[in-house]
Amino acid sequence: MSNKILIADDEKEIVELLKLYLENEGHTIIEAYDGLDALEKLKAKGADLAVIDIMMPGLDGFSLTKKIREKYNIPVIILSARSEDKDKILGLGLGADDYIVKPFNPLEVVARVKAQLRRFYQLNREPERDAQEDKLCAGPFILDRRSCSFYKDGVEIALTSTEYKILVMLMEQPGRVFTKVQIYENVRGDYFDGDDNAIMVHISKIREKVEDEPGNPKYLKTIRGIGYRFDKRVSP
Repeated sequence: MSNKILIADDEKEIVELLKLYLENEGHTIIEAYDGLDALEKLKAKGADLAVIDIMMPGLDGFSLTKKIREKYNIPVIILSARSEDKDKILGLGLGADDYIVKPFNPLEVVARVKAQLRRFYQLNREPERDAQEDKLCAGPFILDRRSCSFYKDGVEIALTSTEYKILVMLMEQPGRVFTKVQIYENVRGDYFDGDDNAIMVHISKIREKVEDEPGNPKYLKTIRGIGYRFDKRVSP
């Protein structure tokens, strides 16, 4: 997977060396030779990870790390000849995710970059994916199963628990026809007792809330003699 990596170091040889190795891994490199230039390029181009030196003109690495943390949520690796524990503690305390001491093996830097990208983006994207999987989207509607909320064109619509359960069932499989028996047993959790009108009443109330014209529904359709379906797309 290609990522944009900002490398900020006033030693051009180091930037070129890391660029060579990281480009070989498929990454795009943004070069900077002082802290202010690095910050401007980060603002203009963005980055998925930053590798920065401490001793740079304009804005040192510690100050750059602090400014990055004020606005950006990306992994930061400090690269420095300063090997004392107090410097490592300061860098990590300011928000750096890793600290590599010069001289370094470029293959180690590549491995650390991979580890930070993997750890950061997997941890941050899993909740996003989970949240997306908890949302049912159909036409202008979004049903959020985490918060048990329902929206039309971004406006929340209040539902009863029964109406909510019916919509979950229909929106999980838009276009599929469900019989009244299937809807009743799914919502009630027991066997259909022959009360045909109960489901019809709930469907009618849902239409009053979600349709522009409840008497001429575009989304919650009746399939005569069979049951109901939720249309994801509306025919012109």
